[in-house]
Amino acid sequence: MSDGPLIVQSDRTVLLEVAHPDAESARHELAVFAELERAPEHIHTYRITRLGLWNARAAGHDAEDMLDTLDRWSRFPVPVSVSTDIRETVSRYGRLVIERGPYGDEEKALILRSTDAAVLTQVAANKRIQPLLIAHPSPDTFVVDAWARGQIKQELLKLGWPAEDIAGYTPGTPHPIDLVEDGWNLRPYQRKAVDIFTEGGSGVVVLPCGAGKTLVGAAAMADTKTTTLILVTNAVSARQWRDELLKRTTLTAEDIGEYSGQVKQVKPVTIATYQILTAKRKGAYAHLALLDALDWGLVVYDEVHLLPAPVFKLTADLQARRRLGLTATLVREDGREGDVFSLIGPKRFDAPWKEIEAQGFISPAACYEVRIDLPADERLEYAAAADEERYRMAATAPAKIEVVRALSARHAGEQILVIGQYLDQIDELAEALDAPKITGATPVDEREQLYQAFREGTVPLLVVSKVANFSVDLPEASVAIQVSGSFGSRQEEAQRLGRLLRPKTNGHTASFYTLIARDTVDQDFAQNRQRFLAEQGYSYTILDADDLLAAAV
Repeated sequence: MSDGPLIVQSDRTVLLEVAHPDAESARHELAVFAELERAPEHIHTYRITRLGLWNARAAGHDAEDMLDTLDRWSRFPVPVSVSTDIRETVSRYGRLVIERGPYGDEEKALILRSTDAAVLTQVAANKRIQPLLIAHPSPDTFVVDAWARGQIKQELLKLGWPAEDIAGYTPGTPHPIDLVEDGWNLRPYQRKAVDIFTEGGSGVVVLPCGAGKTLVGAAAMADTKTTTLILVTNAVSARQWRDELLKRTTLTAEDIGEYSGQVKQVKPVTIATYQILTAKRKGAYAHLALLDALDWGLVVYDEVHLLPAPVFKLTADLQARRRLGLTATLVREDGREGDVFSLIGPKRFDAPWKEIEAQGFISPAACYEVRIDLPADERLEYAAAADEERYRMAATAPAKIEVVRALSARHAGEQILVIGQYLDQIDELAEALDAPKITGATPVDEREQLYQAFREGTVPLLVVSKVANFSVDLPEASVAIQVSGSFGSRQEEAQRLGRLLRPKTNGHTASFYTLIARDTVDQDFAQNRQRFLAEQGYSYTILDADDLLAAAV
Protein backbone atom coordinates (compact mmCIF):
# COMPACT_ATOMS: atom_id res chain seq x y z
CA MET A 1 0.00 0.00 0.00
CA SER A 2 1.32 3.46 -0.91
CA ASP A 3 0.17 7.07 -0.94
CA GLY A 4 -0.66 6.84 -4.64
CA PRO A 5 -3.11 8.98 -6.67
CA LEU A 6 -5.47 6.09 -7.57
CA ILE A 7 -8.25 4.32 -5.70
CA VAL A 8 -9.37 1.12 -7.48
CA GLN A 9 -12.90 0.04 -6.60
CA SER A 10 -14.58 -3.34 -6.94
CA ASP A 11 -17.10 -2.06 -9.54
CA ARG A 12 -14.13 -1.53 -11.92
CA THR A 13 -14.10 2.22 -11.48
CA VAL A 14 -10.81 3.95 -10.69
CA LEU A 15 -10.64 7.32 -8.93
CA LEU A 16 -7.76 9.66 -9.74
CA GLU A 17 -6.82 12.47 -7.32
CA VAL A 18 -5.99 15.32 -9.71
CA ALA A 19 -3.86 17.34 -7.30
CA HIS A 20 -1.58 14.42 -6.41
CA PRO A 21 2.03 14.98 -7.57
CA ASP A 22 2.00 11.62 -9.41
CA ALA A 23 -1.41 12.18 -11.05
CA GLU A 24 0.02 12.85 -14.54
CA SER A 25 2.20 9.73 -14.55
CA ALA A 26 -0.66 7.57 -13.29
CA ARG A 27 -3.12 9.06 -15.80
CA HIS A 28 -0.72 8.38 -18.68
CA GLU A 29 -0.50 4.66 -17.83
CA LEU A 30 -4.15 4.24 -16.80
CA ALA A 31 -5.49 5.73 -20.07
CA VAL A 32 -3.96 2.79 -21.98
CA PHE A 33 -6.79 0.51 -20.82
CA ALA A 34 -9.39 2.57 -18.91
CA GLU A 35 -11.93 5.14 -20.14
CA LEU A 36 -12.51 8.47 -18.42
CA GLU A 37 -16.16 8.82 -17.33
CA ARG A 38 -16.29 11.99 -15.23
CA ALA A 39 -13.82 14.83 -14.81
CA PRO A 40 -14.82 17.44 -12.23
CA GLU A 41 -12.16 19.58 -10.57
CA HIS A 42 -10.60 17.29 -7.97
CA ILE A 43 -11.40 13.60 -8.55
CA HIS A 44 -11.61 12.03 -12.01
CA THR A 45 -13.44 8.72 -12.49
CA TYR A 46 -12.22 6.09 -14.94
CA ARG A 47 -13.92 2.82 -15.83
CA ILE A 48 -12.18 -0.39 -16.87
CA THR A 49 -14.22 -1.81 -19.77
CA ARG A 50 -13.89 -5.01 -21.74
CA LEU A 51 -13.30 -3.17 -25.02
CA GLY A 52 -10.65 -0.99 -23.39
CA LEU A 53 -8.84 -4.08 -22.10
CA TRP A 54 -9.01 -5.81 -25.49
CA ASN A 55 -7.76 -2.73 -27.33
CA ALA A 56 -4.84 -2.53 -24.90
CA ARG A 57 -4.11 -6.23 -25.39
CA ALA A 58 -4.12 -5.82 -29.18
CA ALA A 59 -1.69 -2.90 -28.80
CA GLY A 60 0.77 -5.18 -26.99
CA HIS A 61 -0.09 -4.69 -23.30
CA ASP A 62 -0.80 -7.84 -21.29
CA ALA A 63 -2.84 -8.24 -18.11
CA GLU A 64 0.24 -8.12 -15.89
CA ASP A 65 1.25 -4.73 -17.38
CA MET A 66 -2.18 -3.33 -16.54
CA LEU A 67 -2.26 -4.77 -13.04
CA ASP A 68 1.25 -3.46 -12.41
CA THR A 69 -0.03 0.05 -13.26
CA LEU A 70 -2.88 -0.30 -10.76
CA ASP A 71 -0.69 -1.83 -8.04
CA ARG A 72 2.04 0.80 -8.42
CA TRP A 73 -0.24 3.85 -8.26
CA SER A 74 -3.08 2.63 -6.04
CA ARG A 75 -3.46 4.02 -2.52
CA PHE A 76 -5.13 0.81 -1.32
CA PRO A 77 -4.78 -2.83 -2.42
CA VAL A 78 -6.47 -3.58 -5.74
CA PRO A 79 -9.61 -5.67 -5.04
CA VAL A 80 -9.04 -9.32 -5.86
CA SER A 81 -12.24 -9.38 -7.93
CA VAL A 82 -10.84 -6.63 -10.19
CA SER A 83 -7.49 -8.38 -10.63
CA THR A 84 -9.23 -11.64 -11.48
CA ASP A 85 -11.64 -9.94 -13.85
CA ILE A 86 -8.84 -8.13 -15.73
CA ARG A 87 -6.85 -11.35 -16.16
CA GLU A 88 -9.88 -13.31 -17.36
CA THR A 89 -11.14 -10.58 -19.71
CA VAL A 90 -7.73 -10.02 -21.30
CA SER A 91 -7.27 -13.77 -21.75
CA ARG A 92 -10.42 -13.89 -23.90
CA TYR A 93 -8.68 -11.94 -26.68
CA GLY A 94 -7.18 -14.37 -29.15
CA ARG A 95 -8.70 -17.53 -27.61
CA LEU A 96 -10.49 -17.70 -30.97
CA VAL A 97 -8.42 -17.21 -34.11
CA ILE A 98 -9.53 -16.62 -37.70
CA GLU A 99 -6.97 -17.99 -40.14
CA ARG A 100 -6.56 -19.64 -43.53
CA GLY A 101 -6.31 -23.39 -43.99
CA PRO A 102 -7.13 -26.28 -46.33
CA TYR A 103 -10.68 -27.57 -46.62
CA GLY A 104 -11.88 -29.83 -49.41
CA ASP A 105 -10.62 -28.46 -52.72
CA GLU A 106 -9.71 -25.14 -51.16
CA GLU A 107 -6.16 -24.44 -50.04
CA LYS A 108 -7.06 -21.22 -48.24
CA ALA A 109 -10.52 -21.58 -46.73
CA LEU A 110 -11.53 -19.27 -43.90
CA ILE A 111 -11.11 -21.17 -40.62
CA LEU A 112 -12.27 -20.38 -37.06
CA ARG A 113 -9.96 -22.19 -34.66
CA SER A 114 -9.65 -22.52 -30.90
CA THR A 115 -7.72 -24.74 -28.54
CA ASP A 116 -10.57 -24.27 -26.05
CA ALA A 117 -13.25 -26.75 -27.11
CA ALA A 118 -15.83 -25.32 -24.70
CA VAL A 119 -15.52 -21.80 -26.13
CA LEU A 120 -15.70 -23.07 -29.70
CA THR A 121 -18.80 -25.14 -28.91
CA GLN A 122 -20.43 -22.19 -27.15
CA VAL A 123 -19.99 -19.72 -30.01
CA ALA A 124 -20.87 -22.27 -32.70
CA ALA A 125 -24.20 -22.88 -30.99
CA ASN A 126 -25.16 -19.19 -31.16
CA LYS A 127 -28.10 -18.67 -33.52
CA ARG A 128 -26.47 -15.61 -35.18
CA ILE A 129 -23.16 -17.42 -35.74
CA GLN A 130 -24.50 -20.82 -36.83
CA PRO A 131 -25.48 -19.62 -40.35
CA LEU A 132 -21.95 -18.28 -40.90
CA LEU A 133 -20.32 -21.70 -40.34
CA ILE A 134 -20.42 -24.21 -43.21
CA ALA A 135 -18.39 -27.17 -41.91
CA HIS A 136 -16.81 -28.66 -38.77
CA PRO A 137 -13.81 -30.63 -40.12
CA SER A 138 -12.07 -31.15 -36.77
CA PRO A 139 -12.82 -30.75 -33.05
CA ASP A 140 -10.91 -27.47 -32.87
CA THR A 141 -12.01 -25.85 -36.16
CA PHE A 142 -15.03 -24.64 -38.10
CA VAL A 143 -15.04 -23.43 -41.69
CA VAL A 144 -16.48 -19.92 -42.06
CA ASP A 145 -18.41 -18.90 -45.17
CA ALA A 146 -16.03 -16.87 -47.34
CA TRP A 147 -18.17 -13.70 -47.29
CA ALA A 148 -18.68 -13.70 -43.49
CA ARG A 149 -15.23 -12.69 -42.18
CA GLY A 150 -16.43 -9.28 -41.01
CA GLN A 151 -19.80 -10.37 -39.68
CA ILE A 152 -18.45 -13.24 -37.61
CA LYS A 153 -15.96 -10.89 -35.92
CA GLN A 154 -18.81 -8.53 -35.04
CA GLU A 155 -20.91 -11.34 -33.60
CA LEU A 156 -18.02 -12.87 -31.64
CA LEU A 157 -17.25 -9.49 -30.08
CA LYS A 158 -20.88 -9.14 -28.95
CA LEU A 159 -20.59 -12.55 -27.27
CA GLY A 160 -17.47 -11.42 -25.44
CA TRP A 161 -15.00 -13.52 -27.45
CA PRO A 162 -13.01 -11.16 -29.69
CA ALA A 163 -11.27 -13.16 -32.41
CA GLU A 164 -7.71 -12.48 -33.47
CA ASP A 165 -7.79 -12.23 -37.27
CA ILE A 166 -4.61 -13.64 -38.82
CA ALA A 167 -6.24 -14.80 -42.07
CA GLY A 168 -4.05 -12.43 -44.03
CA TYR A 169 -4.79 -9.93 -46.76
CA THR A 170 -4.72 -9.74 -50.51
CA PRO A 171 -1.51 -7.96 -51.55
CA GLY A 172 -3.48 -5.91 -54.07
CA THR A 173 -2.01 -4.68 -57.31
CA PRO A 174 1.60 -3.60 -56.67
CA HIS A 175 2.31 0.09 -57.16
CA PRO A 176 5.68 1.74 -56.51
CA ILE A 177 5.66 4.35 -53.76
CA ASP A 178 8.39 5.64 -51.48
CA LEU A 179 8.68 8.51 -49.03
CA VAL A 180 10.71 11.51 -50.16
CA GLU A 181 12.30 12.61 -46.87
CA ASP A 182 13.83 15.78 -48.25
CA GLY A 183 14.49 18.14 -45.34
CA TRP A 184 12.18 16.19 -43.03
CA ASN A 185 11.97 12.76 -41.42
CA LEU A 186 9.26 10.65 -39.91
CA ARG A 187 9.12 11.37 -36.21
CA PRO A 188 9.94 8.39 -33.94
CA TYR A 189 6.33 7.92 -32.82
CA GLN A 190 5.13 8.03 -36.47
CA ARG A 191 7.65 5.36 -37.49
CA LYS A 192 6.65 3.22 -34.50
CA ALA A 193 2.95 3.57 -35.36
CA VAL A 194 3.58 2.44 -38.94
CA ASP A 195 5.76 -0.50 -37.89
CA ILE A 196 3.16 -1.74 -35.38
CA PHE A 197 0.36 -1.34 -37.92
CA THR A 198 2.30 -3.19 -40.63
CA GLU A 199 3.09 -6.03 -38.25
CA GLY A 200 -0.55 -6.27 -37.11
CA GLY A 201 -2.00 -6.05 -40.61
CA SER A 202 -5.04 -3.89 -39.86
CA GLY A 203 -6.15 -1.56 -37.10
CA VAL A 204 -6.37 1.98 -35.80
CA VAL A 205 -3.64 4.54 -35.06
CA VAL A 206 -4.68 7.24 -32.56
CA LEU A 207 -2.70 10.49 -32.79
CA PRO A 208 -3.65 14.06 -31.86
CA CYS A 209 -4.58 16.55 -34.57
CA GLY A 210 -1.40 18.18 -35.79
CA ALA A 211 0.74 15.13 -34.97
CA GLY A 212 0.96 13.99 -38.59
CA LYS A 213 -1.66 11.30 -39.15
CA THR A 214 -1.46 11.91 -42.91
CA LEU A 215 2.28 11.12 -42.82
CA VAL A 216 1.53 7.87 -40.99
CA GLY A 217 -0.87 7.01 -43.82
CA ALA A 218 1.74 7.91 -46.46
CA ALA A 219 4.40 5.82 -44.69
CA ALA A 220 2.02 2.84 -44.46
CA MET A 221 1.45 3.18 -48.22
CA ALA A 222 5.21 3.28 -48.80
CA ASP A 223 5.62 0.11 -46.70
CA THR A 224 2.88 -1.83 -48.51
CA LYS A 225 3.59 -0.47 -52.04
CA THR A 226 0.17 -1.28 -53.40
CA THR A 227 -2.94 0.35 -54.85
CA THR A 228 -4.65 2.32 -52.09
CA LEU A 229 -8.16 3.64 -51.49
CA ILE A 230 -8.23 6.58 -49.05
CA LEU A 231 -11.62 7.53 -47.53
CA VAL A 232 -11.90 11.08 -46.14
CA THR A 233 -14.54 13.37 -44.65
CA ASN A 234 -14.92 15.95 -47.43
CA ALA A 235 -13.50 17.32 -50.68
CA VAL A 236 -11.22 19.85 -48.92
CA SER A 237 -9.66 16.99 -46.96
CA ALA A 238 -9.25 15.03 -50.22
CA ARG A 239 -7.28 17.91 -51.77
CA GLN A 240 -5.08 18.21 -48.68
CA TRP A 241 -4.31 14.47 -48.75
CA ARG A 242 -3.44 14.79 -52.44
CA ASP A 243 -1.12 17.75 -51.83
CA GLU A 244 0.64 15.98 -48.95
CA LEU A 245 1.16 12.79 -50.96
CA LEU A 246 2.60 14.74 -53.90
CA LYS A 247 4.92 16.60 -51.52
CA ARG A 248 6.03 13.69 -49.32
CA THR A 249 6.13 10.68 -51.66
CA THR A 250 7.26 9.62 -55.13
CA LEU A 251 3.63 9.57 -56.32
CA THR A 252 2.87 11.88 -59.25
CA ALA A 253 -0.34 13.70 -60.18
CA GLU A 254 -1.00 10.90 -62.67
CA ASP A 255 -1.01 8.33 -59.85
CA ILE A 256 -3.64 10.03 -57.67
CA GLY A 257 -7.36 10.27 -58.43
CA GLU A 258 -10.16 12.09 -56.60
CA TYR A 259 -13.59 10.48 -56.32
CA SER A 260 -16.05 12.97 -54.89
CA GLY A 261 -19.19 14.90 -55.77
CA GLN A 262 -17.20 17.03 -58.21
CA VAL A 263 -14.72 14.54 -59.73
CA LYS A 264 -14.89 10.82 -60.53
CA GLN A 265 -11.34 9.53 -61.12
CA VAL A 266 -10.06 6.04 -60.31
CA LYS A 267 -6.26 5.83 -60.21
CA PRO A 268 -3.74 3.58 -58.39
CA VAL A 269 -4.20 5.85 -55.36
CA THR A 270 -7.80 7.08 -55.17
CA ILE A 271 -9.08 9.51 -52.54
CA ALA A 272 -12.86 9.29 -52.01
CA THR A 273 -15.23 11.06 -49.64
CA TYR A 274 -17.51 9.22 -47.21
CA GLN A 275 -20.44 11.17 -48.69
CA ILE A 276 -19.96 9.78 -52.19
CA LEU A 277 -19.57 6.23 -50.90
CA THR A 278 -22.86 6.47 -48.99
CA ALA A 279 -24.79 8.36 -51.71
CA LYS A 280 -27.90 6.50 -52.83
CA ARG A 281 -29.70 6.49 -56.16
CA LYS A 282 -33.13 4.82 -56.36
CA GLY A 283 -32.58 3.33 -52.90
CA ALA A 284 -29.23 1.68 -53.75
CA TYR A 285 -25.66 2.79 -53.08
CA ALA A 286 -24.67 4.31 -56.40
CA HIS A 287 -20.88 4.18 -56.10
CA LEU A 288 -20.19 0.79 -54.54
CA ALA A 289 -18.33 -0.25 -57.67
CA LEU A 290 -15.48 1.94 -56.39
CA LEU A 291 -14.75 -0.67 -53.71
CA ASP A 292 -13.92 -3.19 -56.44
CA ALA A 293 -12.79 -0.78 -59.16
CA LEU A 294 -9.18 -1.82 -58.57
CA ASP A 295 -7.56 -4.62 -56.62
CA TRP A 296 -6.91 -2.42 -53.59
CA GLY A 297 -4.17 -3.62 -51.27
CA LEU A 298 -4.78 -0.96 -48.60
CA VAL A 299 -7.84 1.02 -47.49
CA VAL A 300 -7.17 4.09 -45.31
CA TYR A 301 -10.02 5.54 -43.21
CA ASP A 302 -9.26 9.13 -42.23
CA GLU A 303 -11.08 10.39 -39.09
CA VAL A 304 -12.33 6.86 -38.42
CA HIS A 305 -14.33 8.08 -35.40
CA LEU A 306 -16.63 9.87 -37.89
CA LEU A 307 -17.20 6.83 -40.11
CA PRO A 308 -20.86 6.94 -41.28
CA ALA A 309 -22.92 3.90 -40.25
CA PRO A 310 -23.37 2.60 -43.84
CA VAL A 311 -19.59 2.45 -44.29
CA PHE A 312 -19.37 -0.12 -41.48
CA LYS A 313 -21.67 -2.37 -43.51
CA LEU A 314 -19.56 -1.85 -46.63
CA THR A 315 -16.36 -2.45 -44.65
CA ALA A 316 -17.64 -5.85 -43.51
CA ASP A 317 -17.07 -6.94 -47.12
CA LEU A 318 -13.52 -5.51 -47.27
CA GLN A 319 -11.93 -7.83 -44.72
CA ALA A 320 -9.46 -9.25 -47.24
CA ARG A 321 -7.95 -5.76 -47.68
CA ARG A 322 -5.51 -4.21 -45.22
CA ARG A 323 -7.33 -1.43 -43.34
CA LEU A 324 -5.77 1.53 -41.54
CA GLY A 325 -7.95 3.79 -39.38
CA LEU A 326 -6.58 7.21 -38.41
CA THR A 327 -8.16 9.30 -35.65
CA ALA A 328 -7.52 11.72 -32.80
CA THR A 329 -10.02 9.93 -30.54
CA LEU A 330 -11.70 6.54 -30.55
CA VAL A 331 -14.78 8.04 -28.87
CA ARG A 332 -17.89 7.71 -31.05
CA GLU A 333 -21.04 9.51 -30.02
CA ASP A 334 -23.11 6.61 -31.47
CA GLY A 335 -21.37 4.03 -29.28
CA ARG A 336 -20.05 1.98 -32.22
CA GLU A 337 -16.49 1.64 -30.94
CA GLY A 338 -17.02 -2.14 -31.04
CA ASP A 339 -17.62 -2.01 -34.79
CA VAL A 340 -14.41 -0.02 -35.28
CA PHE A 341 -12.61 -2.75 -33.29
CA SER A 342 -14.09 -5.69 -35.20
CA LEU A 343 -14.31 -4.26 -38.75
CA ILE A 344 -11.46 -1.76 -39.10
CA GLY A 345 -9.28 -3.45 -36.50
CA PRO A 346 -8.17 -2.96 -32.89
CA LYS A 347 -6.20 0.01 -31.67
CA ARG A 348 -2.59 -0.65 -32.68
CA PHE A 349 -0.95 2.56 -31.47
CA ASP A 350 -1.96 5.48 -29.27
CA ALA A 351 0.34 8.42 -28.47
CA PRO A 352 -0.93 10.68 -25.65
CA TRP A 353 -1.37 14.34 -26.59
CA LYS A 354 0.64 15.74 -23.69
CA GLU A 355 3.55 13.35 -24.38
CA ILE A 356 3.86 14.57 -27.99
CA GLU A 357 3.49 18.16 -26.77
CA ALA A 358 6.38 17.61 -24.32
CA GLN A 359 8.53 16.46 -27.27
CA GLY A 360 7.78 19.74 -29.06
CA PHE A 361 5.85 18.17 -31.94
CA ILE A 362 2.52 19.85 -31.17
CA SER A 363 1.82 23.24 -29.65
CA PRO A 364 0.93 23.62 -25.95
CA ALA A 365 -2.60 24.91 -25.38
CA ALA A 366 -4.33 26.85 -22.59
CA CYS A 367 -8.06 26.05 -22.33
CA TYR A 368 -10.69 28.44 -20.98
CA GLU A 369 -14.42 28.28 -20.30
CA VAL A 370 -16.03 31.73 -20.37
CA ARG A 371 -19.35 31.82 -18.48
CA ILE A 372 -21.90 34.39 -19.58
CA ASP A 373 -25.05 35.53 -17.73
CA LEU A 374 -28.21 35.76 -19.82
CA PRO A 375 -30.13 39.04 -19.41
CA ALA A 376 -33.29 38.76 -17.28
CA ASP A 377 -35.71 38.77 -20.22
CA GLU A 378 -33.75 36.02 -22.03
CA ARG A 379 -33.60 33.94 -18.84
CA LEU A 380 -37.39 34.11 -18.55
CA GLU A 381 -37.81 33.20 -22.22
CA TYR A 382 -35.37 30.30 -21.77
CA ALA A 383 -37.22 29.06 -18.65
CA ALA A 384 -40.55 29.03 -20.51
CA ALA A 385 -39.18 27.31 -23.63
CA ALA A 386 -39.66 23.65 -24.56
CA ASP A 387 -36.74 21.33 -23.74
CA GLU A 388 -35.77 20.86 -27.40
CA GLU A 389 -35.52 24.63 -27.90
CA ARG A 390 -33.40 25.42 -24.88
CA TYR A 391 -29.99 24.33 -26.16
CA ARG A 392 -30.21 26.45 -29.28
CA MET A 393 -31.40 29.46 -27.24
CA ALA A 394 -28.47 29.11 -24.83
CA ALA A 395 -25.90 28.33 -27.54
CA THR A 396 -26.90 31.33 -29.69
CA ALA A 397 -27.35 33.85 -26.86
CA PRO A 398 -26.71 37.35 -28.34
CA ALA A 399 -24.57 38.21 -25.29
CA LYS A 400 -21.88 35.90 -26.67
CA ILE A 401 -21.13 38.25 -29.59
CA GLU A 402 -19.75 41.02 -27.36
CA VAL A 403 -17.51 38.48 -25.61
CA VAL A 404 -16.18 37.27 -28.97
CA ARG A 405 -15.33 40.87 -29.86
CA ALA A 406 -13.45 41.31 -26.58
CA LEU A 407 -11.48 38.08 -27.00
CA SER A 408 -10.63 38.95 -30.61
CA ALA A 409 -9.27 42.32 -29.43
CA ARG A 410 -7.37 40.62 -26.63
CA HIS A 411 -5.58 38.44 -29.21
CA ALA A 412 -5.08 41.09 -31.90
CA GLY A 413 -2.21 40.12 -34.18
CA GLU A 414 -2.84 36.37 -33.82
CA GLN A 415 -4.62 34.02 -36.22
CA ILE A 416 -8.13 33.49 -34.79
CA LEU A 417 -10.86 30.96 -35.60
CA VAL A 418 -14.40 31.70 -34.37
CA ILE A 419 -16.43 28.49 -34.50
CA GLY A 420 -20.22 28.13 -34.43
CA GLN A 421 -22.88 25.51 -35.02
CA TYR A 422 -25.82 27.55 -36.35
CA LEU A 423 -25.84 29.33 -39.70
CA ASP A 424 -27.76 32.41 -38.54
CA GLN A 425 -25.34 32.81 -35.63
CA ILE A 426 -22.37 32.46 -38.03
CA ASP A 427 -23.88 35.19 -40.21
CA GLU A 428 -24.24 37.50 -37.19
CA LEU A 429 -20.68 36.81 -36.02
CA ALA A 430 -19.19 37.42 -39.46
CA GLU A 431 -21.02 40.74 -39.70
CA ALA A 432 -20.15 41.82 -36.15
CA LEU A 433 -16.46 40.98 -36.65
CA ASP A 434 -16.32 42.14 -40.28
CA ALA A 435 -14.72 38.79 -41.14
CA PRO A 436 -15.20 36.21 -43.90
CA LYS A 437 -17.15 33.05 -43.11
CA ILE A 438 -16.98 29.42 -44.23
CA THR A 439 -20.00 27.09 -44.03
CA GLY A 440 -21.15 23.95 -45.80
CA ALA A 441 -22.64 26.16 -48.50
CA THR A 442 -19.28 27.78 -49.31
CA PRO A 443 -17.94 26.34 -52.62
CA VAL A 444 -14.85 24.17 -52.22
CA ASP A 445 -12.65 26.51 -54.31
CA GLU A 446 -13.70 29.52 -52.23
CA ARG A 447 -13.03 27.59 -48.99
CA GLU A 448 -9.54 26.71 -50.15
CA GLN A 449 -8.84 30.34 -51.11
CA LEU A 450 -9.96 31.58 -47.67
CA TYR A 451 -7.99 28.85 -45.85
CA GLN A 452 -4.90 29.78 -47.86
CA ALA A 453 -5.36 33.50 -47.10
CA PHE A 454 -5.66 32.58 -43.41
CA ARG A 455 -2.48 30.49 -43.58
CA GLU A 456 -0.63 33.40 -45.20
CA GLY A 457 -1.94 35.88 -42.62
CA THR A 458 -3.79 38.16 -45.05
CA VAL A 459 -7.04 37.04 -43.38
CA PRO A 460 -6.36 37.07 -39.61
CA LEU A 461 -9.83 35.94 -38.46
CA LEU A 462 -12.21 33.37 -39.92
CA VAL A 463 -15.75 32.56 -38.79
CA VAL A 464 -16.36 28.87 -39.51
CA SER A 465 -19.05 26.24 -39.08
CA LYS A 466 -18.43 22.60 -38.27
CA VAL A 467 -16.98 22.08 -41.78
CA ALA A 468 -13.68 23.29 -40.31
CA ASN A 469 -13.71 20.51 -37.69
CA PHE A 470 -12.30 17.94 -40.10
CA SER A 471 -8.85 17.55 -41.62
CA VAL A 472 -8.20 21.23 -42.27
CA ASP A 473 -4.55 22.19 -41.98
CA LEU A 474 -4.24 25.71 -40.50
CA PRO A 475 -0.84 25.56 -38.80
CA GLU A 476 -0.67 29.20 -37.65
CA ALA A 477 -4.11 29.25 -35.98
CA SER A 478 -3.31 30.09 -32.35
CA VAL A 479 -6.73 31.10 -30.98
CA ALA A 480 -10.08 29.31 -31.25
CA ILE A 481 -13.27 30.78 -29.83
CA GLN A 482 -15.97 28.11 -29.68
CA VAL A 483 -19.34 29.87 -29.53
CA SER A 484 -21.62 26.86 -30.04
CA GLY A 485 -21.26 23.17 -30.86
CA SER A 486 -22.88 19.74 -31.09
CA PHE A 487 -24.27 19.24 -27.59
CA GLY A 488 -20.88 18.90 -25.94
CA SER A 489 -19.57 16.24 -28.32
CA ARG A 490 -16.15 14.97 -27.17
CA GLN A 491 -15.12 14.02 -30.71
CA GLU A 492 -15.95 17.55 -31.87
CA GLU A 493 -13.86 18.96 -29.02
CA ALA A 494 -10.94 16.84 -30.23
CA GLN A 495 -11.26 18.24 -33.74
CA ARG A 496 -11.63 21.86 -32.65
CA LEU A 497 -8.77 21.82 -30.16
CA GLY A 498 -6.76 20.03 -32.83
CA ARG A 499 -7.01 23.04 -35.14
CA LEU A 500 -4.62 24.83 -32.75
CA LEU A 501 -2.03 22.17 -32.06
CA ARG A 502 0.25 22.48 -35.09
CA PRO A 503 3.56 23.85 -33.75
CA LYS A 504 3.76 27.63 -34.15
CA THR A 505 6.73 29.30 -35.85
CA ASN A 506 6.70 31.90 -33.04
CA GLY A 507 6.47 29.25 -30.31
CA HIS A 508 3.23 30.72 -28.87
CA THR A 509 0.95 28.73 -26.59
CA ALA A 510 -2.45 28.30 -28.25
CA SER A 511 -5.62 29.60 -26.55
CA PHE A 512 -8.87 27.63 -26.73
CA TYR A 513 -12.01 29.40 -25.48
CA THR A 514 -15.50 27.95 -25.08
CA LEU A 515 -18.38 30.38 -24.40
CA ILE A 516 -21.05 29.01 -22.07
CA ALA A 517 -24.42 30.48 -21.03
CA ARG A 518 -24.47 30.08 -17.24
CA ASP A 519 -27.22 27.99 -15.57
CA THR A 520 -28.44 26.47 -18.86
CA VAL A 521 -28.11 23.17 -20.71
CA ASP A 522 -25.17 24.83 -22.48
CA GLN A 523 -23.30 24.55 -19.17
CA ASP A 524 -24.51 20.97 -18.65
CA PHE A 525 -23.16 19.86 -22.04
CA ALA A 526 -19.85 21.58 -21.27
CA GLN A 527 -19.11 18.76 -18.83
CA ASN A 528 -18.56 16.40 -21.78
CA ARG A 529 -15.99 18.78 -23.23
CA GLN A 530 -14.26 19.10 -19.86
CA ARG A 531 -14.12 15.32 -19.77
CA PHE A 532 -12.35 15.20 -23.12
CA LEU A 533 -9.80 17.84 -22.07
CA ALA A 534 -9.09 15.88 -18.90
CA GLU A 535 -8.68 12.67 -20.92
CA GLN A 536 -5.90 14.36 -22.85
CA GLY A 537 -4.25 15.81 -19.73
CA TYR A 538 -5.36 19.43 -20.24
CA SER A 539 -6.70 21.60 -17.45
CA TYR A 540 -9.09 24.47 -18.08
CA THR A 541 -9.62 27.84 -16.42
CA ILE A 542 -13.11 29.26 -15.82
CA LEU A 543 -13.45 32.97 -16.66
CA ASP A 544 -16.37 35.28 -15.94
CA ALA A 545 -17.55 37.21 -19.00
CA ASP A 546 -18.28 40.38 -16.99
CA ASP A 547 -14.70 40.46 -15.69
CA LEU A 548 -13.36 39.87 -19.20
CA LEU A 549 -15.51 42.68 -20.67
CA ALA A 550 -14.56 45.07 -17.86
CA ALA A 551 -10.87 44.43 -18.52
CA ALA A 552 -11.41 45.15 -22.22
CA VAL A 553 -12.81 48.63 -21.60
